[in-house]
Amino acid sequence: MSSWYRKVTANMGEIVNAISYFEQQLAEAKFECSMKGNLEKQSRDMPGIVEHRFNQLQEVEAILEHLNTEMRKLRSQKFRKFLEAYNKALSSRDAERYVDGEQEVVDMQYLINDFSLVRNKFIGLIKALEAKQFQINNIVKLRAAGLEDISL
Repeated sequence: MSSWYRKVTANMGEIVNAISYFEQQLAEAKFECSMKGNLEKQSRDMPGIVEHRFNQLQEVEAILEHLNTEMRKLRSQKFRKFLEAYNKALSSRDAERYVDGEQEVVDMQYLINDFSLVRNKFIGLIKALEAKQFQINNIVKLRAAGLEDISL
C-alpha cells in the first residue's frame, strides 16, 4: 500500500504526484470490474480487490480532508490579514469576499476540486465492484439451481 497521505502532509508539493498515482490506479482498476474468465477465480479474488481499492479510497479521503484543513487555515490567515491590516474598516462579509478572490485561496480550491474528482472516481469504482459482486452472486445462484448453460 502506498503512503501518499504521509507524503502529502509532509510536503504539499507531492499532491500532483499523488493525483497522478491515483489516476493510474483507477485506470488499472477498470480491468478488475470486468466479468471475463473463470467465475470461481473472480469470486475468490473479489474480497481482496474490494479491500485494496476501499483502502485506497480511504487514503484519498484522508488527503482530501487534509487539503480542506489547509484551505480553512489559509482562509483564516487571509481573513485576519484583511480585517487587521487593510487600510479601511471592512465588515466580515466584505473580508470574506476579498479572501475568496485571493489567488492562493483560488489555487487551493482548484487543487481540492481536482482531488475531489479523483475521490468521486474511486467511489464509482467501489460501486462498480459492488455491482460485479452482486452479478457473481446471481450467477452462482443460477448455477446452484441447475442452470449450467449461463454464459458471461
